[in-house]
Amino acid sequence: MASSVGQSLVFLAAMMATGHAQSWLAPIENFTPAHSGLRLEQHAEAEKPFTVAGECGAFMGQQNGEFEAWLFPVKILSHMRIQAQVEGYDVPIDVNADAAEIDVEPDHTTITYSHVAFTLRETFFATQCGPDDPTKSATGAMAIFTLDSIRPTTLTFDFTPEVKPMWPAPQFGQADAEWIPLDPHAPNRLTAPGWYMLHTDWPELSAAVAMPGTLPGILAPYQERPKFYQTQLILHYDPKTDRGKAYPLLMAMGRTRQAATNTSLEAALRKENAQALALYRQTADYYEHFFDTRMTVETPDAAFNDDFRWAAISIDQLRVRHGNETGLVAGFYSSGDSARPGFGWFFGRDSLYTTYAINSYGDFTLTRAELEFLIARQRADGKMPHEYSQTADVVDWASTPYEYAAADSTPLFLMAMEDYVDASGDTAFLEKNWPAVDKAWAFERAHDTDGDGIYDNSQGTGWVESWIPKMPHQEIYLALLDEEASGAMARLSERMQKADVANQANERAKSIAAKIPQEYTQQKGMFAFSYNGSEGVDNTATIYPAVAWWDGHASLPQTDEMFQRWASDEFSTDWGTRDVGHHEAIYDPISYHQGSVWPLFTGWTSVAEYRTGHSLSGYAHLMQTANLTTAQDLGSVTELLSGDFFTPFGRSTTHQLWSSAMVVIPAVRGMFGLSLDAGAHAITVDPRLPAQWDHVTLHNLHLGDLLVDLRFERSADGWGVRAEGKDGKSIKLKSTVAGAKVMTSDALEIPTQGVEVGMDFGANGALPLAGARTAMMKVLRQEAGQRSLTLLLEAQADSTQTLFLRQRERRARVTVEGGAVTPEGKLEVRFPSGEGYTQKQVTLRW
Repeated sequence: MASSVGQSLVFLAAMMATGHAQSWLAPIENFTPAHSGLRLEQHAEAEKPFTVAGECGAFMGQQNGEFEAWLFPVKILSHMRIQAQVEGYDVPIDVNADAAEIDVEPDHTTITYSHVAFTLRETFFATQCGPDDPTKSATGAMAIFTLDSIRPTTLTFDFTPEVKPMWPAPQFGQADAEWIPLDPHAPNRLTAPGWYMLHTDWPELSAAVAMPGTLPGILAPYQERPKFYQTQLILHYDPKTDRGKAYPLLMAMGRTRQAATNTSLEAALRKENAQALALYRQTADYYEHFFDTRMTVETPDAAFNDDFRWAAISIDQLRVRHGNETGLVAGFYSSGDSARPGFGWFFGRDSLYTTYAINSYGDFTLTRAELEFLIARQRADGKMPHEYSQTADVVDWASTPYEYAAADSTPLFLMAMEDYVDASGDTAFLEKNWPAVDKAWAFERAHDTDGDGIYDNSQGTGWVESWIPKMPHQEIYLALLDEEASGAMARLSERMQKADVANQANERAKSIAAKIPQEYTQQKGMFAFSYNGSEGVDNTATIYPAVAWWDGHASLPQTDEMFQRWASDEFSTDWGTRDVGHHEAIYDPISYHQGSVWPLFTGWTSVAEYRTGHSLSGYAHLMQTANLTTAQDLGSVTELLSGDFFTPFGRSTTHQLWSSAMVVIPAVRGMFGLSLDAGAHAITVDPRLPAQWDHVTLHNLHLGDLLVDLRFERSADGWGVRAEGKDGKSIKLKSTVAGAKVMTSDALEIPTQGVEVGMDFGANGALPLAGARTAMMKVLRQEAGQRSLTLLLEAQADSTQTLFLRQRERRARVTVEGGAVTPEGKLEVRFPSGEGYTQKQVTLRW
């Protein structure tokens, strides 16, 4: 690496000789990132990840500041690290080891490095895509460095030049870095300021990297024996002359012969440098107004309010431009030495589940763009796509096994189309795309290989991609989606006045609903995992039947014992639900499909619990997912975690699309209990709000083209609900809750029980320490009588647990069997002796 004092003198001489102050490659003056009310700040944890992503580029790295940079779909560089040399302080300083703080905000992430001699701030942001052809020289992400030092300091930025198209596109060898001086007549190009051109072995692909005021580092002459050296940018900073300056890391990439030339790349760098502040302000402005028309929630739980907003932002940051289209990718995570940044491809089922969240917070434009993206890739026979790489257009994608590998995208497409039309009222979109809907429906009906009238796994995986002892013939997961998709097709056909199709689809839904309990026979209350024809059923206890309640139109019979097992420590950890019960022979807590915890499964379960009266367990599962927002990749929710210890998988995609969606969907569809019918200007409200809450406001709820503030206030008898339209149009509120009263067309009174119990997630429900096993209390059963409430609880033996208690009738006498009311008005429960979890039934009467 570079030595300090001598190199600094050479650097200063070079700057003076080339008229550095007049160069087009110049530092930024007075850069200060904006600060918003939505902010996550904490001490940096070296091995924890961060992601900064946008439509055209991303940074992925660790909180020690090491990162890789992508201009989609190409990885430009990786392994960026920083060393420092301070004048008169003659030891090399590993700057990354001094990473002290990380500040994550919607528009940027800043890592602060703290040393006794200097403070360095590294601010990352994704630029907004422009209208230009993305195959031309383009940017999509930028990092800006600001330094404050007590003495002259030399920073050395080491990185590996990559210029690797995303897998499975062909790779063109190790990128070769060539230093291009700003002054083409410089007598010694190696001591002249300039920029790096990163060549590949393909003339139609190259990139450029630059930073104002830098010189090149090691550039080995051809005579030297072969050895890999990190490429370096060396910056000398003098506090007397440079304080207040900021140094952007500029990147450009070309994917055509013309765009990949020296001239085109230099022009792109010039434009970026000149517009660096404007590019940041554009991104900051986008997020400053992000929630002007998207829904936010205001509850007594400030942390949950923020988690809800972060979920919407996290989803939005997984929009990726592909030519003139925009689609949702499944997630991002550092690629290491590979050419795939986590699940960086476009995924059908991931995005279709996520549209339920997008519709909930009201970004109908994004849902519509995603549905169009998938429709454009629908197979001729009607099957919907599963995976599509960002570089699918440069390979023979049809010859790969990925695009149509899964069977569930097709029924999910029909369900997602209905949800979009219900929420948006956009029947014109349905009519325009009816041929795609009709083809998907025909495909689903055509692939029943055993004649039982239910879509099966013959056309790809249902949920699991591996299974012991062998892959299933027909999963209950897929059968349930077929039932729900058939119902969705019936209702969509009614909208289109296609009575014959509606009747056919409705009869299919009824037939499947009747057959599932017959074929997927129950064992100890659990429906079978799969039906395998003459081989019988696989009775492995799984979480997959929870999807029966996903769209609010279907269900399963005789489920009390199943919900009790899901809520228990057999399935429920303190950070989410396992997909396989831990008593099963195949259970493996670090497997992908046989025992790990996915926020996705936790979301399915929470929705099902809310819809079936198990609101306490539903709330616990919702909050476990929401709390993951601040557990790893700040602002995002990870893909999967161990089934035994509170630790994400090392390979878990940390900024995962549908994981963040599972903060929004159980909240809106479950806890707030909303169903939208934009065509009728109607909202059905069946709330299951926590006992400890006394108010909720949903700001900017979208009902078609209407914006509504929906307010919940505690009243003498329960909840008062009022809709306040922002444009004067009438709104109709409805409820299916027994005893609910319509006060006016836009106001309801919804009764609650005289006594309510709540789980306090400030005291009892925060996430455990890293590496902990499951230990928190579970609510296994919740039965409400006319003037009674019975709870079956599970907690550690010999422990005492406290629950929130709300008594609507202050003068009523509450008696408790199995617990006691404390002087502070809490419900206290002492659990029996034993080992591990023990159970206690508590009954309250009033």
